Amino acid sequence: MKLKTNVTCLDNFSTGLRSNIDHLIGIDNFRVLSSDVSEFKKDETFDYILHLASRPSPEDYQLHPIETLLTSSTGSYTVLELARKNDSRIILASTSEVYGDAKVIPTPEDYWGNVNPVGMRSCYDEGKRFAEALCMAYFREHQVDVRIARIFNTYGPRIRPDGAYARVVPRFILQALGKQDITVYGDGSQTRSFTYVTDTLKGILSVFCAETLGGEEFNIGTSEETTVLELAEIVKKSVGSPSKIVFLPLPMDDPKRRNPDIGKAERKLKWHPEMGLGEGLNRTISWFKQHTNACPK
Repeated sequence: MKLKTNVTCLDNFSTGLRSNIDHLIGIDNFRVLSSDVSEFKKDETFDYILHLASRPSPEDYQLHPIETLLTSSTGSYTVLELARKNDSRIILASTSEVYGDAKVIPTPEDYWGNVNPVGMRSCYDEGKRFAEALCMAYFREHQVDVRIARIFNTYGPRIRPDGAYARVVPRFILQALGKQDITVYGDGSQTRSFTYVTDTLKGILSVFCAETLGGEEFNIGTSEETTVLELAEIVKKSVGSPSKIVFLPLPMDDPKRRNPDIGKAERKLKWHPEMGLGEGLNRTISWFKQHTNACPK
């Protein structure tokens, strides 16, 4: 389905790749503005705003903690002011990281979190928590139609695979394809809920498009909980790789379990992830096989 909508993509490409939107360049109702969201000053009217900006990879945002915090604070203020002035609907792409090392599994939206406010991950965790609080302040004080999507580990084609930008799924795939050691942090018993990109996008749009959900937050992720070691073994088998699985020290404040309670999304949005991990990984591996040579080193 094609919507008759003019789309403006705002990105400073600090983490995103222009190649991911090459197929959209030249379309009449799509344009790209190269700018940091924290510095966006254009006096334009937007009916709908999707605030997706942030550095999502732990290794990456720990290298850029101040920028990461400013994106969630100043950047969120900038787009919320824009939404207030234009009476726009706005959604914040938040994160499962707001729960920190959760003590309640599966984790519901009303869990307040267990976060180290001064740890290495705090620039992202606390930045997103502040962004959520600022969204709710605009909802209560200015009646801005804000929604919050707490996104769990997303993977799929076009996920950035290189250096500090690489998260666990692309790292494992490239290591397996290159017949390199597959590096697992800790003993691999920590769990994540790996959600295929199309399921995540459908969840975000379900939150965004519903008419009566202002001021609400939703977990967007799969209820299928997988250990990191299991992921490494699945990737190795799917690739048919001779790679060895090796273990490295566990990073500070790395959450032990991450698994969402998605009951609210199922009830109110009629949304549920459809892609199983095995099929999703096969599709992602296939994409990497076709595009590895084009990936940044």
